Amino acid sequence: MNIGGESAFHFLIPILAGFIAMSIGDRPALMPGVVAGYMASTSGAGFLGGLAAGFLAGYIVIGLRKLFKGLPKSIDGLKPILIYPVLGLLAVGLVMYYIIDPVFGGLNTWITNVLENLGTGNAVLLGLILGGMMAIDMGGPFNKAAYTFAIGIFTSTGDGAWMAAVMAGGMVPPLAIALATTFFKNKFTDEERKSGVTNYVLGLSFITEGAIPFAAADPLRVLTSCIIGSAVAGGLTQWWAINVPAPHGGIFVAALANHAFLFLLTVVIGSVISGLILGLWKKTLAQRAEITARKAA
Repeated sequence: MNIGGESAFHFLIPILAGFIAMSIGDRPALMPGVVAGYMASTSGAGFLGGLAAGFLAGYIVIGLRKLFKGLPKSIDGLKPILIYPVLGLLAVGLVMYYIIDPVFGGLNTWITNVLENLGTGNAVLLGLILGGMMAIDMGGPFNKAAYTFAIGIFTSTGDGAWMAAVMAGGMVPPLAIALATTFFKNKFTDEERKSGVTNYVLGLSFITEGAIPFAAADPLRVLTSCIIGSAVAGGLTQWWAINVPAPHGGIFVAALANHAFLFLLTVVIGSVISGLILGLWKKTLAQRAEITARKAA
């Protein structure tokens, strides 16, 4: 857990944010992006907050370049190693601390209150909502609110019905991406297809974060398709009255479910739906290259 589990995944969002920032603002933006991404991950802003942090840091450094372009050439050497990183960190840190983090934190609290007030009267509807929330931001406020809600019910009553919904919903995104990269090869690069194979293992293990790199590269298609499949999986767990009395584990705790086969079937159905939507919706590599060439022209 310490070496390759929880600790390793803590680096995911900061590094993602750092390299998004660097792709926009070059090397001076890397450090502000990493720190802002870390702030997002520790505050509960999660994946979406990390994306915002990366873009914010990158464009702040670009702004600083324009702001200080009139400085004497004698201090040009200080700009990329001191002025841009330090001032960039200060600016992005203040925005994260006073705006981004409080917004996502308040959103998390609000979502949790909505779920608690919704109650369990319509189990299928709540299952749909919980399952879909697990795929919205893959570790951010929506995901955490859904998981926290299910954990709260589980620890207080021992009822694992909502754990079944969030677990199935969280397993779908990486499995859907794995299926899409396997059966729609002409729409993914070699590197993406190799990463897709890893997502089979991550998805089965209930590690939703495996889908984050794909969601960062194509958020509209990936998130939309995953939310639909995850919602279907979550709703089906309640339709079939599935109960999973374990807070984590994916396929490794499936045998503990009251309907183990049906639980796995919900995951398969949701993953196939999401994988098909993503695979059919995503443009081929040739189409993407043609679009890029037209933009360049």
